[in-house]
Amino acid sequence: MQNVKRPRRIDIVLNRNRRNKDFQGSMEQKISIKTSPSNPSLETDHKNHMDLKKLLKDKKYLEAFRTFLQSEYSEENIDFWLACEDFKSTNSPADLRRKAEAIYQEFIQPTACREINVDHHIREKIRKSLEKPSLSCFDEAQKHVYLLMESDSCPRFLQSDAFLRLRNKSRTMWYI
Repeated sequence: MQNVKRPRRIDIVLNRNRRNKDFQGSMEQKISIKTSPSNPSLETDHKNHMDLKKLLKDKKYLEAFRTFLQSEYSEENIDFWLACEDFKSTNSPADLRRKAEAIYQEFIQPTACREINVDHHIREKIRKSLEKPSLSCFDEAQKHVYLLMESDSCPRFLQSDAFLRLRNKSRTMWYI
């Protein structure tokens, strides 16, 4: 066998460390370029980015989102969230009790026709709070439903043809 100089273990380790550092440095540079505020494509994407919060504020998108949820048989989530928003604007104690009972019967109680997906503990808390309802008695359930829509339904809606058509229609109407 020829007299071949084999790399020592330390040389292999040092070369690997240099390669890793070079790779990390190039990745950090790429990341900083992509996320730099002077990058116009990122700014435009951020301005045009739609999320659930913006969706719920815009009537056109809200209606389209509700229609999308109907197609997925889960419109009770948005209806419950909207009912809770309406409930929070109630001033009269008599109306508060009436609306709380209606929301409970329609969305919360176990045999409700449009029962939302909340756990037993939240359901029990709400049931007990109906004795003396407050403006915050549905807050925990509303937050739960909001997070469910935000993580599950909204991303699918934002990828749907209905949303893309509506967004493109809005953009072309702006130029007219």
